[in-house]
Amino acid sequence: MSHEFDTMSAMEMRRRIVAKEISPLDLTRRALAKAEATQSTLNAFYLLMPEEALAAAKVAEDAVVKGAPLGVLHGLPFSAKDLMAVKGVGYASGSRTMELNIATVDAPAVARAKAAGAILIGKTTTSEFGCKPVGDSPLTGITRHPWNLDKTPGGSSAGAAASVAAGITPFALGTDGGGSIRIPAAFTGLAGIKGQFGRVPVWPTSATPTLAHVGPLARSVKDAALLFSVIAGLDRRDPFGVAGAVPDVLGAANASVAGLKIAYSPTLGYARPDPEVLKLTDKAAMTFKELGCEVDVIESVFDTDPADLWTAEFYAGVGIRLRSFLENQRDVLDPAVADVLRPALSPDMRDYYTKVFARYALRDRINSFFERYDILISPVIPVTSLNAGKNIPDELSDRNLVSWVYYTYPFNLTGQPAASVCAGIAPEGMPVGLQIVGRSYCEDDVVRAAAAFERTHPPGYNVRAYEI
Repeated sequence: MSHEFDTMSAMEMRRRIVAKEISPLDLTRRALAKAEATQSTLNAFYLLMPEEALAAAKVAEDAVVKGAPLGVLHGLPFSAKDLMAVKGVGYASGSRTMELNIATVDAPAVARAKAAGAILIGKTTTSEFGCKPVGDSPLTGITRHPWNLDKTPGGSSAGAAASVAAGITPFALGTDGGGSIRIPAAFTGLAGIKGQFGRVPVWPTSATPTLAHVGPLARSVKDAALLFSVIAGLDRRDPFGVAGAVPDVLGAANASVAGLKIAYSPTLGYARPDPEVLKLTDKAAMTFKELGCEVDVIESVFDTDPADLWTAEFYAGVGIRLRSFLENQRDVLDPAVADVLRPALSPDMRDYYTKVFARYALRDRINSFFERYDILISPVIPVTSLNAGKNIPDELSDRNLVSWVYYTYPFNLTGQPAASVCAGIAPEGMPVGLQIVGRSYCEDDVVRAAAAFERTHPPGYNVRAYEI
């Protein structure tokens, strides 16, 4: 197949499948071949599932030939991050401590994508238990950026972003406990959606159950909305699941944003972004004025950086899961992850619950903020790129493994829907992400704003970058 499939939208692929112009079997063979061919360079996959994928593609092909009813994702290849369960295959969460673990069920999002006709080709790489916003782990090594192999695609949904940006699959399932969908989307020029907390079921239980989200990464907002519309909705196995109708994100992707009240915050009140990032996000904010929105520049959204609140919740959860290894087999863990987990286990109950109540106060503050605004926009990450194998940018070396990203983790604490869309390309040739945050339960507003901006700044993919 030609390189047109490297950048073709999922919606266009499905149209051609329905029209019998391309076949699910050919698409799946191509995706598997490209995944295998790039594994030595990109290292996007923890494992591939060729037998299962080709069997599912044959069933999908037969349905097209017979004129049977077709699902909304019929015949489209996708991948799932290795923080998600896929029945019958490895479920290691990027950790050598779990490398013999085999899942006994499909996670709800995986099951729903399959039921809608999508073809799962494999599981993608993650940092250990999603603890780093970059793409390496002791289990799978370093995952690299398709645009520049010296760079990281970001994390912790590293392989998901790399595979989509490289044209292997049109979209992928990732997870986001502190920015792990939005960060790699920003680094690789993709669209990523983190819905309202609980909107997409997270099950089996995450190591960070009060912060974790599952969501799509795709090459366009519409494709991300398509996958989101399939995986969202209540599953009673998730105790935090949101009941009620899912907002019409597909319809929102075509809607006007005229009249929206938007706050643009370059720093949220505490971040230290690179000047090139600010140039592109400042310009993006002004684009919304041209689209008929009211835009206010707001320097401070939060009184203080909530990194300590996030760290107390996220790393304590992972630390409890890995406590025996921290105490007895530290050498099997990522050294940087082990270093950050140890102090997370030390706070006493009073300190922990002080932070719990501070988190509730943070939610109240942000809810009051959104009484005045429909949307908040900001950078996604403070830098344009980061070298593969590094954990923290040199200019932000005073921050910890995650606090250097600044912009994403606050909205895991508040649980609000948020997305990343490509704001443009920096002079060094790497993408910059624009974060779009909505009011609670209003994923449709987030998608509406992200898609409207994307229509004015369509992503420009360099197909040569995928010929790896």
